[in-house]
Amino acid sequence: MASTPYKHLADPSDLMSLKGHIPLLGLTGGIGSGKSTVGDLLQQFGAGIIDTDLIAHQITAPGGIAIPLIREQFGAEFIDPSGALNRREMRTLVFEKPDARKLLEQITHPLIRQEATQQALELAKTGKPYLIFIVPLLIESGNWQGLLDHIAVVDCPEETQIARVMQRNQLTREEVKKILVTQASRAERLAKADTILHNAGDLPELNTEVKALHQKMMGFQSSRATSS
Repeated sequence: MASTPYKHLADPSDLMSLKGHIPLLGLTGGIGSGKSTVGDLLQQFGAGIIDTDLIAHQITAPGGIAIPLIREQFGAEFIDPSGALNRREMRTLVFEKPDARKLLEQITHPLIRQEATQQALELAKTGKPYLIFIVPLLIESGNWQGLLDHIAVVDCPEETQIARVMQRNQLTREEVKKILVTQASRAERLAKADTILHNAGDLPELNTEVKALHQKMMGFQSSRATSS
């Protein structure tokens, strides 16, 4: 049966309404692996980007929709003077108390999904050839695989991750290693990958792999166009 162009769907309300109408790529990788770099490169090819990490920062910025709920559940000490989430205080808490991490995720994850849905539905109407969901915890969450047509993992050695995050976020080595422990292992991510992008520092190699991934996604688009 021919697929219906997304812009003609009636009142879509969830990401699943996009399934079968526009190719959907999940882009993930451990902290410091270079997901945003790959996303930026693919965006240059015309892909639509929905960055859930960026959304998470937006909803916990001053005036963000998650702030009142975080203040209510955790207390004013977890909100900094600017009105944003106090990330250092929250990081310390969730490392010490797994229940606090779960509570924070119960607040933020539905809001992130809501905003990601809105962005995706709007981008799908603009003629983008495919959409990319950048999701740091894609493998861990288990909520995305049924939606996506393809999963790409950005990979690099753990020592490279640690060095990048220490420099970028001004964290200690111990703090970065604590974050890594909360994420899927490198092996677990690679086992779920349809495509692996190597980002240990060789930019020409990465560019070549990103271009090949773009061509794969355009192949999904061409297949749909042929069947419609």
